[in-house]
Amino acid sequence: MTTLGAVLLPQLPPERFRDVARAADDAGLDELWLWEDCFKESGIASTAALLASTSRVRVGVGLLPVPLRNVALTAMEIATLDRLFPGRFRPALGHGVQSWMGQVGARVDSPLTLLREYADALRALLSGERVTARGRYVSLDDVALDWPPPSPPAIYAGGERPRTLRLCGEIADGTILTGGNSPDRVRELRGHIDEGRAAAGRTGEAHPVVVYVHAATGPDAAERLERERQTWKYPSMAGIGLTGPAEAMAEAIQGWADAGADTVVLQPTPDDPDPEGFIRFVAEKVRPLLP
Repeated sequence: MTTLGAVLLPQLPPERFRDVARAADDAGLDELWLWEDCFKESGIASTAALLASTSRVRVGVGLLPVPLRNVALTAMEIATLDRLFPGRFRPALGHGVQSWMGQVGARVDSPLTLLREYADALRALLSGERVTARGRYVSLDDVALDWPPPSPPAIYAGGERPRTLRLCGEIADGTILTGGNSPDRVRELRGHIDEGRAAAGRTGEAHPVVVYVHAATGPDAAERLERERQTWKYPSMAGIGLTGPAEAMAEAIQGWADAGADTVVLQPTPDDPDPEGFIRFVAEKVRPLLP
């Protein structure tokens, strides 16, 4: 069954987040995803507020930029949220936007090496292990969590390029794909992920793929989606963006599902005038039409 979610964009002020999350919870949305974009809201602080304000919707952060965060601190935060809200948090790791990492003095020469070292250390810490690591970037000396999760949560990772996606297949429990990818492109990218899974001997394990998809609803949806195209410099929104009635959206979403997306997360435009209305439309009108 396809999981359906929506993005809570960081262009919204933090004080709006809880109202949107409650709308998602009340409407029956499967998942709500945040972005830890520089220099907007904290992904972890926002997640804690949303989980505390709701009772059932799952909340993901895709992605947490690992150059910005010490791995021990991230492990503490994930473990705390997982124990407070069992099974409702979806953490995901990524390189971070390199220009932003440069602005804060956190840019590294080998993002792939950092992501691998970070994921390995994080997984060990969340498993309750005592960790000593002497990597190129990750250094830990006899570190263990006092309050690890009862069972380690799934750790997602994400990226855009083939080498990163192969690494996601190796080290992560699921992969995040950014917006702007057609179903055919998702099928191609899923191939890179599967190459990494095969190299790590993980083909027998589940590995859900989460795909962001641009979407707009309302009377000016086409105009807002066109502005989004211009922002992201896409040649066209055909095959990568959704608008129109719920039936058309559900049919298009099935295309991404058929291409290998386990979760489709609809990404509204930053200028959407009614974020709560967007959430309700996705959950109440589109979700029931999916298989």
